[in-house]
Amino acid sequence: MSEHGTNGDRGYYGRPVLKAPVWKPQIPFYFFTGGLGGASAVLALAARATGRSRLARASSLVGLAADVVSPLLLITDLGRPERFHHMLRMLRVTSPMSVGSWVLAGEGAASGAAVALDLTGRLPRVRTAAEVASAVLGPPLATYTAVLVANTAVPVWHEARRELPFVFAASSAASAGAAALPFVPPEEAGPARRAIVAGVVGELVATEAMKRRLGELAGPYRSGRAARLDRAASALSVGGAVVTTALGRRSRVAASAGGALVLGGAMLRRWSVFVAGRESALDPAATIGPQRARLEGREATRA
Repeated sequence: MSEHGTNGDRGYYGRPVLKAPVWKPQIPFYFFTGGLGGASAVLALAARATGRSRLARASSLVGLAADVVSPLLLITDLGRPERFHHMLRMLRVTSPMSVGSWVLAGEGAASGAAVALDLTGRLPRVRTAAEVASAVLGPPLATYTAVLVANTAVPVWHEARRELPFVFAASSAASAGAAALPFVPPEEAGPARRAIVAGVVGELVATEAMKRRLGELAGPYRSGRAARLDRAASALSVGGAVVTTALGRRSRVAASAGGALVLGGAMLRRWSVFVAGRESALDPAATIGPQRARLEGREATRA
């Protein structure tokens, strides 16, 4: 074999084995807004159930805004509006993109109906049903994008398929609490603050578990652009959680500032995952190494 051919894990002629994802920058923003919309629907229902009507309305409005922005981001990435419509022609349960498109459409419709009925004060039972439907679809909306990227051949995404949905879910919960804080007085924002703390802790734990399971494949999270984004995301999320917990109980300004930090951390978390995927796809060893390990494992089992 030529010395320029396949050698170890360097790939063929030193070129990447996989083609890096061609998604536009709108996609990590879509990951963020989808998570924010889904988690806000859950927070709104929880607030309604505990009699916090102002927090319920604020969370519903935040969620609806995210639900409106999300398809716009997706459509701009697809390039042509009708492509989003075409994804709704039929439901393919084996396709995360197909299921996600239906979840996005259904959750957005339920969220819009709930907000409209809440603002007009009409049909309270129908409003409650819409809020419940939106909250039921919220967790799938917040996490399906993690399933979507994990369903690809990109090593750092695919090998993190067990932990990545938990990273996105926890980050979404934190961002939902953070986004509601500026719109409610501190005495009514208790569930939002608790969502921030639980979300940030869950996000850090799940992210660390993901890196540990990735092992050598976690290289993009240890050095390079993805690593810098990952560290910045953790710093902003932790800082925001500390500010909202220590100062946000008495000051809406402090709560809003802390919430902004948490939102920035949640956004950068999605970007770190997005960039790590691109860097992983360009590394031949990240693709060939796990394939060789699986092959050797099967051969050892047969022996």
